[in-house]
Amino acid sequence: MTGTLRLSEEVDQALRQRRPVVALESTIIAQGLPRPRNLEVANELEEMVREQGACPATIAVLDGRACVGLDAAEVARVAQDPSLRKLGRRDLPVALALGASGATTVSATVWLAAAAGIRVMGTGGIGGVHRGYSETLDESADLQVLSTTRVAVVSAGVKSILDVPATLERLESLSVSVVGYQTEQFPGFYLHSSGQRVDWTVSTPAEVAAVMRRQDELGITSALLVANPVPEGEQLDPETHDRAMAGALASAESEGVSGQRLTPHLLSSLVRATGGASLEANLAAVRGNVRLAAEIAVAFSAVAEG
Repeated sequence: MTGTLRLSEEVDQALRQRRPVVALESTIIAQGLPRPRNLEVANELEEMVREQGACPATIAVLDGRACVGLDAAEVARVAQDPSLRKLGRRDLPVALALGASGATTVSATVWLAAAAGIRVMGTGGIGGVHRGYSETLDESADLQVLSTTRVAVVSAGVKSILDVPATLERLESLSVSVVGYQTEQFPGFYLHSSGQRVDWTVSTPAEVAAVMRRQDELGITSALLVANPVPEGEQLDPETHDRAMAGALASAESEGVSGQRLTPHLLSSLVRATGGASLEANLAAVRGNVRLAAEIAVAFSAVAEG
């Protein structure tokens, strides 16, 4: 990908020196948070990674270049430019060919991270199988990318607007390994638990790193999904969540919202219905996931050196 993939000086040096690096998506900055708080959070997450001893690699496409690692001005551009598109993996070749700019979703971020040689990513929640799949056949591209890309993705499960049981079944079909971090329950994004169980539990970053090493030894090329729940004290109140979710789904159906517009519509409806509490739970999950991703990257780097 020479000439297409641009590594920041900080990321390039870290990778050359085999130091830990954590990939971060940029859609949460460009489309997921209100301005100017989005820029504050973007900088906070990068600094959190550094505090844990790893190098942050926020990923975006700017002027037709896939940028792995952004400088301060580029982070500010992603946060402040309303014209940036939302780019999944399928959009990458078109955006690069046409010189476009956009923020990367989980699918695009994971793909570009792997292309750069980055093994760990931290995010809020991944996409999955949408409710009513039998009628709409609506499934996030995140799942297919996870099935073919060897990156450890730390998330608070899948967005709770989705069909969680169906998503877990799909991950199993795609041979994506799923482990709960210090939990036997699959997280519910805004909620500590979705009510679904996980087959495997890991207790430390070192155990996650050991799983990653075994993936390498076995030649497995799919992702490792590390399901890290938002702390119970910071989760959205379950009753409030269920009530707001029902209202969001009803409004989407009545307004005929579907396709790529559905997820943003549901998430913004939840923010309004919960008076911003869902946004705070989302941020609590993101912070915890990014911190854990950095700890895993450090542990995996130590394993690799050993």
